[in-house]
Amino acid sequence: MDSKSWDQVKSKYKLGQFVQGKVEYHAPFGIFVDIGESSVKGLIKIPDFLDEGEMTQQIYPEIGMTIGSVVVGYNESNCREVYLNAKPSLLHKALVPLKNRALTV
Repeated sequence: MDSKSWDQVKSKYKLGQFVQGKVEYHAPFGIFVDIGESSVKGLIKIPDFLDEGEMTQQIYPEIGMTIGSVVVGYNESNCREVYLNAKPSLLHKALVPLKNRALTV
C-alpha cells in the first residue's frame, strides 16, 4: 500500500474512534476483523479483550460475528493493520465520553 493510501486509512480510522466490524479470522495471538477496507484488517490482540482475567482462543468471538472496538494504533511496518482494542473499560470510555470536571462536595 502506498503512503498516500495508508494516510487516508489512518485519517478515516482515528485513534480513540469506535469502529464495528466482522470477525474474519482467529489467530493464536488474536483475531482479525473486517473493518470495510479491501486491503486493511483490524487486529485485536489477546491482551486487548478483557480488563481482568485471561483471554483464550476458546472464548474468541465467533467468525462472522459483528463486534465493536476502539482504534488504538497502526502497523506502520506493513501498512495493512489497524490495531483495535475491545476491553470493556475502553469501549465504555469511547461510547460514553464524560467531560472532565471537578467534584464538588
